[in-house]
Amino acid sequence: MSDTKIIKSALISVYYKDNLEPIIKKLHALNVKLYSTGGTLAFIQKLNIPVTAVEDITSYPEIFGGRVKTLHPAIFGGILNRRDNESDKKEKAQHHIPDIDLVIVDLYPFEETVAAKASEQDTIEKIDIGGISLIRAAAKNFNDVIIVSSRNDYADVLQLLETKNGASNINDRKHFAAKAFATSSHYDTAIFNYFNITEAIPQFKQSIQQSQVLRYGENPHQKGTFYGNLNELFTKLNGKELSYNNLLDVDAAVNLMGDFTEPTFAILKHNNACGVASRNTIYQAYVDALLGDPVSAFGGILIGNKTIDLATATEINKLFCEVVIAPAYDEDALQLLKSKANRIILIQNKVQFSTNSFRTLLNGVIEQDKDLKTEVESDLKSVTTKQPTSTEIKDLLFANKLVKHTKSNTIVFAKNGQLLASGTGQTSRVDALKQAIVKAQNFGFDLQGAVMASDAFFPFPDCVEIAKNVGITAVIQPGGSIKDKESIDYCNANGLSMVITGIRHFKH
Repeated sequence: MSDTKIIKSALISVYYKDNLEPIIKKLHALNVKLYSTGGTLAFIQKLNIPVTAVEDITSYPEIFGGRVKTLHPAIFGGILNRRDNESDKKEKAQHHIPDIDLVIVDLYPFEETVAAKASEQDTIEKIDIGGISLIRAAAKNFNDVIIVSSRNDYADVLQLLETKNGASNINDRKHFAAKAFATSSHYDTAIFNYFNITEAIPQFKQSIQQSQVLRYGENPHQKGTFYGNLNELFTKLNGKELSYNNLLDVDAAVNLMGDFTEPTFAILKHNNACGVASRNTIYQAYVDALLGDPVSAFGGILIGNKTIDLATATEINKLFCEVVIAPAYDEDALQLLKSKANRIILIQNKVQFSTNSFRTLLNGVIEQDKDLKTEVESDLKSVTTKQPTSTEIKDLLFANKLVKHTKSNTIVFAKNGQLLASGTGQTSRVDALKQAIVKAQNFGFDLQGAVMASDAFFPFPDCVEIAKNVGITAVIQPGGSIKDKESIDYCNANGLSMVITGIRHFKH
């Protein structure tokens, strides 16, 4: 038996009517009988195309302010009856139920209503009942029915109508059914997450409709896909597509820069900052950030939080870098940066980020609140006889922002609003400290008068002792070790100041 089906009837009931007219006109040209409701019915009538109201099939009016329109056996029977089932054929004839071969329906804009911060009453009214039921029914019976569940699929169904003159095969119908179940699943997830803000039911549900296939994953032998809307966050001005590894670095860069308001530039490599500086101008911020580690900066991700001018772009253009991110670019600066065809240039737009994060782990997923705590001066508790100077306090807070965004275990050295060096991702805090010292010395930095930040407490006083011997004068750390007193006593005996925040910033 052929799996080809001819569309002879269609139910159309949609919220969004953009680009619907060509479909309706094509269906009419193919002599397809149309059924509709409410605003869609009026829309079709204005086109002077014959259409039958659903009420004429059900002999029942819309009720409860439109809450109940299509929820009727005559409608769902027309969709769900199995065309090759003899029992279904008899019941269909007995109850005078017409076949419905094509269903075009979308859903009330629930997510848009939530995003607009509408009242609870208005939000609840945007929970679609009839539409979601029609979608699931038509998708279930894909052997006989085509379901179009989103305005995003209008072009696809129109092409099908035009190329096949109202016919479809099982692959066509199954394709639309799969997209329909994706639509219904996403919609229900959005509703659940809205209610779960207050109910806190311990279930993990996420749904992202947009996706972008990447060139490959972390390595060329791995496949990779980004799920999300990059165009919402960035305006791309130049360059190739972002890779998997680019995206990881860009994410780290955006999160880091979110903690700075003064003109600041950062250079990142493998998710860690290798250069950061805050200055009076974005030009000087870039120049001093690059001094932090000009070797690692090669092929890195650059991000600034102020408009990139020509002077800054001229310096950037001397460096091979994968990505440049900023809130804006002067036109002459942009033209210079675009001289490298593959260099990715992004404008970062203002968007609201989620306040939680998750990752796959073992045979499941772990979820947590994002680390959104950024310490300010009032969070600092001085625990040593010597108090940090105002300049040191400023540098301590600067360095503490950097350890928050650096892989653990980490130690950061900073001075005058500049990252001098960091030890990153080490298995011991002493190793992180020693790595930072070597890096600082390799690039000619004098650590005398610099400050040290640690993402977690010092289990022993060895770190402050080593730091003191290379010139560190002030330390910031979370505290919390049973041996905190040993580190504090060493600082008191050797003229260092130490502040404790009470907040650990592990990052794995």
